[in-house]
Amino acid sequence: MQKHRLAGAYAAACLAGALVPGAAQATDGYFQPGYSVRSVGMGGVGIALPQDALAAAANPAGMALVGDRFDAGLTVFRPDRKAQIDGVSYSGNAQSNFLIPELGYNRMLRRDLSLGISVYGNGGMNSGYSSIDPRTGLLPGAGVDLQQMFISPSVAWRVNSDNTIGIAVDLVHQTFRANGLDNFARPQLSIDPSSLQAPGHDSSNGVGVRIGWIGQLAPGVSVGATFQPKIHMGKFGAYRGLFADGGSFDIPANYGVGVAWQAAPRWLLAADVERILYSGVSAIANPSSPLLTLAMHQPAPLLGAPGGAGFGWSDVTVFKLGAAWRYSDALTLRAGWNHTDNPVNSANVFFNTIAPGVVQNHLTLGLSYAVSRHVEVSADYVHAFHNSVPGFAPKLDSQGNIVGQLSESLSMSQDALGLSIGYKF
Repeated sequence: MQKHRLAGAYAAACLAGALVPGAAQATDGYFQPGYSVRSVGMGGVGIALPQDALAAAANPAGMALVGDRFDAGLTVFRPDRKAQIDGVSYSGNAQSNFLIPELGYNRMLRRDLSLGISVYGNGGMNSGYSSIDPRTGLLPGAGVDLQQMFISPSVAWRVNSDNTIGIAVDLVHQTFRANGLDNFARPQLSIDPSSLQAPGHDSSNGVGVRIGWIGQLAPGVSVGATFQPKIHMGKFGAYRGLFADGGSFDIPANYGVGVAWQAAPRWLLAADVERILYSGVSAIANPSSPLLTLAMHQPAPLLGAPGGAGFGWSDVTVFKLGAAWRYSDALTLRAGWNHTDNPVNSANVFFNTIAPGVVQNHLTLGLSYAVSRHVEVSADYVHAFHNSVPGFAPKLDSQGNIVGQLSESLSMSQDALGLSIGYKF
């Protein structure tokens, strides 16, 4: 029976792997606010509050605390992306709706030892502008599609009644596509112009780890901590002339701490603080402003070269707050708030036209209903409030030379609705 369950979990992971590249999400920069429907319903908390077999995405120690279970879910994600250039608004919603799958399986090998697998993803909006101001150099169809799929087998050990530790191995596959950037394939800007002329999707792979700890400080009070070092990914060879360091696009290091408190028999409160170190990845963090300003007067830093231009993203701190109220033995209601720093500043607005990850505040709602002793259905809703960042775009002449600047602002809001089912063995 156990072999059949493991085989089923593997098959489900492969199915989710096939689905994830079609997904798109971007909230805390390009990280998700949380990695399961139950977690997202509480603002994305999960470092000290494991709730299902996706727990390893936030803190692998939590897998030893969720028991034998299988979880699968699907979220419909709808971002609204806009750029306003010289007073005219342009929609980046060439595709509006996306599906985001999630999958997890956990098995207790002993009362104090678990083995599991969690499948989830990160990504970057899948933006596309059917029309755009031609003076900026962007062409109709300009946009990007970045998807990262994590398949994370994990082991967690309950060291004693108060402390649990865990480790997850992150097997990561990422894909990227850029369109509408052909006008920037010029010798003074690009080290390899062919890599900007719509080569289609390229992919790369990498292996990383996430470690975590959960401890009980007092009855009803738990704390947790987690750390994921930077994951070194293979290079995007087809985009070696776009991303700094010859097509390198690693996954930034991140870490966080959390607390969960059983405030009353029916009330559970939780909070996480997470830090995402975008500055450690050149293609994400290197500023684009020197490229756009220097190109008007002198040779600019080469795209794709060591130290070349990037999206200019800053490190962000994410605050997550969540509450759960057990209305009855069958029904639990959830609510949460997620706030992140904006990684995009005004000087780097133009490069982020195709990746406008500028939302900051998210309101989340959720619920779970126990259909039976073994089966539970959960749902969540997320609204990311509209946020905009002002800046400028380059103004090109008919020969493609940068001759001035245009005013530009980026804005985004988001809605998502998720549904999952959990089965407890």
